[in-house]
Amino acid sequence: MIFSRKRAGAERRTRDERTTEVLDQGAEASALVRGPYDISEVDDDVQRLDLGSLHIPAIAEVEVRVQADPQGVVQQVVLVHGDNALQLGVFAAPRSEGIWDEVREEIRQSLLRDGAAAQEVEGEYGPELHAQVRTPDGPTNLRFVGVDGPRWMVRGVFQGPVATDPAAAGPLAECLEGLVVDRGHEAKPVREPLPLRLPREIADQAGAEDGSAAAEPREV
Repeated sequence: MIFSRKRAGAERRTRDERTTEVLDQGAEASALVRGPYDISEVDDDVQRLDLGSLHIPAIAEVEVRVQADPQGVVQQVVLVHGDNALQLGVFAAPRSEGIWDEVREEIRQSLLRDGAAAQEVEGEYGPELHAQVRTPDGPTNLRFVGVDGPRWMVRGVFQGPVATDPAAAGPLAECLEGLVVDRGHEAKPVREPLPLRLPREIADQAGAEDGSAAAEPREV
């Protein structure tokens, strides 16, 4: 199921990852820092697709491809722009600390067991993994990015030219920067995927159709 997105014109608010800039006069000012944001930190008019735990900003020319079961439970979210793609996942984390360091090491070990070399690189969000894996279509480059938030972690997997050239992310970077996480208040096991669902109107329209089948692009 594919959603075509329109650009939102409103500015984003900051999340808890704020930096402080010291001015020449000695005054301090809060500098805007990219998201993902927690829903408690957002108060704007940005148009976003509400998938439950993830609210994805509307960015021109970015397709949101969602694979869901007949009950409307989302199994996979992939954003596509040209030859580049970004797969998104969101997971529960403890209140006291982030989990990306541990998850990143587990991903690296898994890649090594599969015969793929993985290199840790310092990126815009901190340490990330760059890897090349074998697929039926030949070698494929992947870039794994993690962002720890308050009791959640967002994992992004870039594929395509952007996997080796982060500067090529363009609109996909805007989507990640404007992403909003709705963690909810209920207790969840650490690393458990947070629930994702189709918007009610889309789920009602899909009915009993197989959510894994691609539909015609829709304006949402």
